[in-house]
Amino acid sequence: MLPSSTLLVALAYSASVAAVAPRVQLGRTTLVGRDVTGLKQDFFGGIPFAEPPLGRLRLKPPVLKTRLVGPTFDASNFGPGCLQANVPEALISEDCLTINVFRPSGTKADAALPVLFWTYGGGFDGGASSIYNGSAIVAQSVARGTPLIYVNFNYRLGPLGFPQGQEADDRKALNLALKDQLAALEWVQENIGLFGGNKRKVTAFGESAGAIMTSILFLNSPLPRLARAAILESGSPGTSLSFKASRREVSWQNFVSGVPSCASEANSGRTFDCIKTANSSDILKGVLNSLAKAPELFAFDPTLDGPDGLFPDIPSRLYARRHFARIPFIAGTNLDEGAGYSNCTVFTPRTISSESQIRDAIIANFSPPIVSPQTLSNTADKLIQLYPDVPALGSPFGTGNETFGLSSVYKQTAALLGDVSFQSQRRIWSQTTSRAGVKTFGYLFTEPQPATAPFGLGVSHGSEVRFVYGAPTTPTPSATRLSALMIEYWVSFATSLDPNDGRGLERPHWDQYTPGHEVLMQLNGANLTLIPDNYRKKQIDFINSRPVVFHHRRSDSEDGV
Repeated sequence: MLPSSTLLVALAYSASVAAVAPRVQLGRTTLVGRDVTGLKQDFFGGIPFAEPPLGRLRLKPPVLKTRLVGPTFDASNFGPGCLQANVPEALISEDCLTINVFRPSGTKADAALPVLFWTYGGGFDGGASSIYNGSAIVAQSVARGTPLIYVNFNYRLGPLGFPQGQEADDRKALNLALKDQLAALEWVQENIGLFGGNKRKVTAFGESAGAIMTSILFLNSPLPRLARAAILESGSPGTSLSFKASRREVSWQNFVSGVPSCASEANSGRTFDCIKTANSSDILKGVLNSLAKAPELFAFDPTLDGPDGLFPDIPSRLYARRHFARIPFIAGTNLDEGAGYSNCTVFTPRTISSESQIRDAIIANFSPPIVSPQTLSNTADKLIQLYPDVPALGSPFGTGNETFGLSSVYKQTAALLGDVSFQSQRRIWSQTTSRAGVKTFGYLFTEPQPATAPFGLGVSHGSEVRFVYGAPTTPTPSATRLSALMIEYWVSFATSLDPNDGRGLERPHWDQYTPGHEVLMQLNGANLTLIPDNYRKKQIDFINSRPVVFHHRRSDSEDGV
């Protein structure tokens, strides 16, 4: 859930056209890529992996496209991002379902290299593959003797990727962005061998919305056929607020009312036919209107889509039935998740100044309650008790009585929200899967961030991403070393299913997370070490003991999904 236009400006793609550009034969079409300047890498970008989701294909699952028309295709640049706010119109398009490949130069088709497959974050309504340059990851994989291929892609955003409302539910037009993700993975299965990749050695990784999407695919999808492992940065199946699509009817109406040719039908419950005939310019107006008028921070989350869907039930009920994929993964969070930005909107408002506001926010976000209003009210009171207005206990953690010119309630709220959505859900996911015998590793990213970092206060949400991509905001010796070691761990896991392959830079052994050994790797340049997974145990135990309240689980009396 990251700022789509500012996160990785330092990683903007840079390439020069070589005398002989790299080429790959895709069916009858020759893809013409580019050399990545000075890094001995080939880049192929903007390759369609699905038919354009326009007209009759708008609001439909993606139609996989594994072949192109024409003798050649210019794959020298990224394609445009999908429709979203805060990005120049010239850089976005509805025709955005494209995929990109970075590989070591001259990789032969029979090289069978492992693949790292990235899904970006952005609150489900922002982000683009072009922000993320995988060249530093590929370069280090080569230097350590375990070369791999990096792939990323675009998925539909906001109301086009995650349609809301009863009509979308009735038409089974839910979680389209998750289906885009699966289609991109299918494209990798069909075509990555042409680039020298091994389709049986794909590791899906992502951050925030990208990690949430990937983790949801553990629940009821063909993920085990498409990837053999995953890395989940700040996102678990229970992180987003899980509801039926009807709960966010107003968000859908806001979208339709912003489409000039369909505005009169916004409240009719019969909007799809009109939306499919609108032009893309009008559709963008609807997207912008829906985001500007969103009644909640994340108005277009993944939705519960029934027994045959990708998100069939509240996560903890699926956990109880051990209804999840058994593939190895790394899962982690950052120290101050509640203090971060999402598309330039903070998780914790800087203006919050009273506990009554915290209480109101809890009740608003988790209403209409599955439990009784009184139970929800009592839970809110208990949370405020467990997260008192004591600056030294708040987030950013470890900053004592400093309040950064804000109300002390800010730190109180940031601690509470970070634990409810991120820390508690990462812990219960790690515990549940490890008890089922899944090979998993956990981390807590605690590297201090510069005061000028654009993500918020402390070690906030999203601050680890630059380290994974080899470009910390301030390249101090500690940050530079940590970034290199994180890439070592990630590449090692992607190539061997273990972060400890004994190759590359020397680094501490990262122990597996098991029921008898619940440990995390503390990712900190000054203190890279294992720590017990028991921080704020009393608070997080309480959150995880109330999954019905927090929509992490349905009550037994609730109607079926």
